[in-house]
Amino acid sequence: MIHELLERGDSSSVAIAVAGGGPKLTYEVLGDQVESLAAQLSQYGLGKGDRIATALPNGLETVLSFLAAAEIGTAAPLNPAYKEEEFRFYLEDTGARALIVPPGGASEARSAASESTLILEIECDGRSAKLSAVTRPEESRPVQNGSHADVALMLHTSGTTSRPKRVPLSPSNLMASARNIADWYQLGPSDVSLCVMPLFHVHGLMASTLGTLLTGGEVVIVPRFNPLAFWAVVRDHRASWYSAVPTIHQLLLARAREGTRPAGAEGLRFIRSCSAALPPRTMAEIEDRFGAPVLEAYGMTEASHQMSSNPLPPKTRKPGSVGLGASVEIAILDQKGSVLGSEAAGEVCIKGPNVFSGYEDNAEANASSFSNGWFRTGDQGFLDLEGYLVLTGRIKELINRGGEKISPREIDEVLLAHSSVAEAVCFGLADRVYGEEVAAAVVLKGPAGEAELVRHCKSSLSDFKCPKRIFIVDTIPRTATGKIQRRHVASLFTDP
Repeated sequence: MIHELLERGDSSSVAIAVAGGGPKLTYEVLGDQVESLAAQLSQYGLGKGDRIATALPNGLETVLSFLAAAEIGTAAPLNPAYKEEEFRFYLEDTGARALIVPPGGASEARSAASESTLILEIECDGRSAKLSAVTRPEESRPVQNGSHADVALMLHTSGTTSRPKRVPLSPSNLMASARNIADWYQLGPSDVSLCVMPLFHVHGLMASTLGTLLTGGEVVIVPRFNPLAFWAVVRDHRASWYSAVPTIHQLLLARAREGTRPAGAEGLRFIRSCSAALPPRTMAEIEDRFGAPVLEAYGMTEASHQMSSNPLPPKTRKPGSVGLGASVEIAILDQKGSVLGSEAAGEVCIKGPNVFSGYEDNAEANASSFSNGWFRTGDQGFLDLEGYLVLTGRIKELINRGGEKISPREIDEVLLAHSSVAEAVCFGLADRVYGEEVAAAVVLKGPAGEAELVRHCKSSLSDFKCPKRIFIVDTIPRTATGKIQRRHVASLFTDP
């Protein structure tokens, strides 16, 4: 996989650059350092079927560790901000034989590792990359499960509706996804991708990084997103595109001077948004302020990221839609597995070489997640007459009010249309009469009260869909990748 990924880049061209004056690696040096790290991992007794976890911040070390671990075994990147108990769960659930950490850092990950886990510190300065053992277990190497040998990347679902499930992605899954992304956005050697998303997640890893490396372009890694320094990085590195979650887009908009295009934005071919719903109003504001087409996309871990996206100009991009299937088959199925026609709402289902073959060691989840070769995403939506996909919510997050199924995303969008609402998330609260009642939490950017917001909803929604309670809050909790967990938000307003 690694050789195919890097072979299209000119040996002397920059492959990876770290923003803020960090190191730059050409394709030749990147290939050499990945081979060196892979050899070092092999010398520590690691190989096919072995899970190699990492707890690293965004940087050169993260990319090198992933590529090396995926080459000789299985990479299992973890969020470095996890607490000890979270690390313990993921390390045990993954069965990690090794853990790569920064020198002197990741103390909670180290504490969570079992005595049989090999802990390695990684140091790289752009000239060389070296692993050093902090602990070296004396136990003999266990016999590996042959079914695990063809797994390059091991991630977990976000666990929004259940316990996180292991998602094994093969080299062919990753390469198919990287090709899909590169082809869809017409990436080439002249492109510079600005990676602001975390590299422990499939969004930053696949869209920003692997899709770019496959076509010989340059990846600029931002160690920590800072909206105040963002445009200076875009300008200095001549970025041609970036991909982010709506939260990041909104932070940039909040700091953009009206009527003034940020310096550096003129070099952007497009701006990509993924991993959470992008309000149409926000899309319009981004295009107006930054002067580049905004392409909303739809991805998930089980599909090695991208499934659909709005296309580049001159083709049509539709606000409120996540676009067309990007070399991925998309169908809308009913509960019995029958394919529905255009504009009929049902479960979004996908097929393609980028789609995984099933959750690891979870027969129950696999039985309910696959239907006649289709993977059921758990998302509800419909295809319009032109084949553009419109998502209406997570099926398990639909609010059941007295038998009426209500899409919380529909109510989100109505609230977001109010001039004083910056963020909104709708959810169901337990109700003795209806089973569930509609509620919402909002973050304001202007003066408004609960009564006014309810009146605003009543002007656009049927009475049964209108929130009966609206909680005004300072922030709405999200996952590390910007996703809103409606059930978690609901729990904050549920009496114990």
